[in-house]
Amino acid sequence: MAESKPKIKKEVVPMPKQRPEVRRRNFNEVALGYTEKQAIEEANRCLQCPKPQCVQGCPVEIDIPAFIRLIKEGKFDEAVKKIKEKNSLPAICGRVCPQEGQCQKFCVLGKVGDPVSIGRLERFVADWERAKGVAIPKLAPPTGKKVAIIGAGPAGLTAAADLAKLGHKVVIFEALHSPGGVLVYGIPEFRLPKSIVQAEVDYIQKLGVELRLGYLIGRIYTIPELLKDEGFDAVFIGTGAGLPRFMGIPGENLGGIYSANEFLIRVNLMKSYAFPEYDTPIRIGRHVAVIGGGNVAMDSARSALRLGAEEVCIVYRRSREEMPARREEIENAEEEGIICKFLANPTRFIGDDKGWVKQMECICMELGPPDESGRRRPIPIKGSEFLMDVDTVIVAIGRTPNPIIQRTTEGLKVTRWGTILADEKGKTSLEGVYAGGDIVTGEATVISAMGAGKKAARAIHEYLMGKNS
Repeated sequence: MAESKPKIKKEVVPMPKQRPEVRRRNFNEVALGYTEKQAIEEANRCLQCPKPQCVQGCPVEIDIPAFIRLIKEGKFDEAVKKIKEKNSLPAICGRVCPQEGQCQKFCVLGKVGDPVSIGRLERFVADWERAKGVAIPKLAPPTGKKVAIIGAGPAGLTAAADLAKLGHKVVIFEALHSPGGVLVYGIPEFRLPKSIVQAEVDYIQKLGVELRLGYLIGRIYTIPELLKDEGFDAVFIGTGAGLPRFMGIPGENLGGIYSANEFLIRVNLMKSYAFPEYDTPIRIGRHVAVIGGGNVAMDSARSALRLGAEEVCIVYRRSREEMPARREEIENAEEEGIICKFLANPTRFIGDDKGWVKQMECICMELGPPDESGRRRPIPIKGSEFLMDVDTVIVAIGRTPNPIIQRTTEGLKVTRWGTILADEKGKTSLEGVYAGGDIVTGEATVISAMGAGKKAARAIHEYLMGKNS
């Protein structure tokens, strides 16, 4: 009699996390990670499809079935090596990559139940390796070529790691005093501990990458100076999108109104949550409103709650279905007591006699036909204005690129939005100059920036090896 196949579990193995009533008052990581037993149990859900669909959803091309099979067999060291063949930042991706809209979206098991939790398994093996000791792979022989990477964010770090593995001398120039870009200034400690980011950066430095902090390219050096005077053979621009966007409505300059950029930089990079141990205080009122519906809005709202706000309300002009934030982050925020007010948009801010915001006027919205993003366009409902009492407002409606490199690099073509024009491989209008991530696409995800860094590294390698010595 033929032996029957074991039944595949349709439900995902839940990941342990802090209880809402506890975590809403601390900045410790919310998700606690899988145990070895839980990771193997979740890996056993993978069907090991002959023609896996999940890989097509991974911007950095990880062999997903292979690393999951190795977890299933308890070969955690081999599993992380398999991931690192393609991805040098697995502990970061496992935490903040929107897997539900990428690799897990294509998981066949998702048609009959929960998709395999690929991101949680990636995080598990990355954390397992960090606890045991990170192995450094064998590098290609030195090529004698030298590459400058502008920006130590996800795109720059990925490009640097891939180019170092290929034997090139790589130097990263980072304007801030800490490496990581948006990973350190934009994402809170409770979602991505900064020690994790530093550990990933340490790994990349062990590949031979040199890191120079406090170097604002466009001021200390221009890109032409790097190529002509400093001996670099190619340059990759991965400076991200770090300038805040504002609404342009009356009262936006009142005290108590922050851009999400300023707010999160103070909280994350300058550690205002640990005041007075770190000398960056931040003023948070009792009633906080956060404008926007993306992950940055969720991060801002959840940070404000942890800093002592009595009530935090996210104001979003579309409905819950259109929110771009990850479902998991929306659920975490609501569990913690964050209020979401949908189909509303601010029209003006009202201040007190000392110049601090005290109220926010909003107008109700309704959804019309889809716009260019594919989401239904929000339309104001005439005469539906209402007032909200607020004493802190955080504007989280997007970010744009810093224009300093574009303005100091003659011949570098840009769009009308200030992003750099580059082809699918990252090649710009200047020879030997490549770009990728948010500086090209506008604000997007960490993993899409990493994918762009990987493609650009491949193209830079081809350019360098085809170039006459």
